[in-house]
Amino acid sequence: MIRTRFAPSPTGFLHIGGARTALFSWAYARRHGGSFILRIEDTDVARSTPEAVQAILDGMNWLGLNWDEGPFYQMQRMDRYKEVIQQMLASGSAYHCYTSAEELEQMREEQRARGLKPRYDGRWRPEPGKTLPTPPAGVKPVVRFRNPQDGVVAWDDQVKGRIEIANAELDDLIIARADGTPTYNFCVVVDDWDMGITQVIRGDDHVNNTPRQINILKALGATPPQYAHLSMILGDDGQKLSKRHGAVSVMQYDEDGYLPEAVLNYLARLGWSHGDDEIFSMAQFCEWFGLDHITPSAAQFNTEKLNWLNAHYLRQTDNARLEALLRPRLEARGVSVSEQPALSSIIALYKERVATLNELADAAEVFYIDLHPAAELRAQHLTAETLPAIADFLAGVREVAWEAPAIGALIKATVGTHGLKMPKLAMPLRVLLTGQTQTPSVDAVVALFPREAVIARLEKALAAG
Repeated sequence: MIRTRFAPSPTGFLHIGGARTALFSWAYARRHGGSFILRIEDTDVARSTPEAVQAILDGMNWLGLNWDEGPFYQMQRMDRYKEVIQQMLASGSAYHCYTSAEELEQMREEQRARGLKPRYDGRWRPEPGKTLPTPPAGVKPVVRFRNPQDGVVAWDDQVKGRIEIANAELDDLIIARADGTPTYNFCVVVDDWDMGITQVIRGDDHVNNTPRQINILKALGATPPQYAHLSMILGDDGQKLSKRHGAVSVMQYDEDGYLPEAVLNYLARLGWSHGDDEIFSMAQFCEWFGLDHITPSAAQFNTEKLNWLNAHYLRQTDNARLEALLRPRLEARGVSVSEQPALSSIIALYKERVATLNELADAAEVFYIDLHPAAELRAQHLTAETLPAIADFLAGVREVAWEAPAIGALIKATVGTHGLKMPKLAMPLRVLLTGQTQTPSVDAVVALFPREAVIARLEKALAAG
């Protein structure tokens, strides 16, 4: 049974890199009919917050990455960790170390001075025939893992290939602090062991933790999982992903008007590919997904590609769902959506032209507010040449059949009467009705408004001159 996990630390939001890790772990479990476990690694008490936990859960739920077990919280498993530490002390795979912080720093300074790698020198490590110092009075010891000193620790990383680390490069890791609380690397090991994790899919910032974790698992008599370390995501400019590139809360993408299916589709293609396929459902992704198609090189975030994908999904989305998503966005702006024009009609007309829900909200908003077109646009398009045509069009509006073809015919007749080209009337109408110069076909836009609203807006403009 395949068992994967996503194990974020609640010290911040669920960002785009974490979301990709969660997606790949989720998809691998779904692909193989296994289980996907959510684990909250909250042992950093000083930085972990309930708000960050909720942000992670909100992000996972918004993306639709449903977990089969959990969420499990490490802080609720302290007794289990301490139990295993006692077992390791009894078996000799761990030992008490009384070295003070000052002694450690002095040790490292001396090693640096000799050109050596700073590391714990094993002074409290028990060895056959070795006499240990007398424990200092009143000092609470840490617990260190007795790492093998010979040979190598190796694994076949399912993304990066074979990795081997000499055990001589690893010192004896602290697995419990002086106050008895276990450390991150130890908790991860016990959790993966207890939860039967078979595949650990995580960022390559954890590669250095892996040899230590494998050695601890082997000391416990456990079979290590298979590891797959994902390369980092770079920003549009090739630099490390930061907030200005999109390394923000996943929920910010919701606020910015992206659909979760677009974000998921985009994340799936960040470092993984299936031929030239760019657009696919999550069901299709799960059917295709394999770790052998993940590139070991860094992926590059491309906002333009994300916008392109989101525009595609907006076009494919049912208007009723878009209305349900759009209405609260407008209400949050203080825009009261009236019965006319119907919001669904605006959506139908504009959804082919926008990349985000926020752009769709921008387009819809002008139909419901007291519009004040920018003075420079009025000055540019309301001229001595165009005002008479606008006045004649207004007269025709009072009688014309209220549908786009009839309104279009009225516009053509008006520009013909005044000897103008179509934009000379179409552009002022766009500006006066929507405050914008770029809209769908002007006759379709005019027809969306109630007749009375068009008359009121045009009268107001003509009265202002």
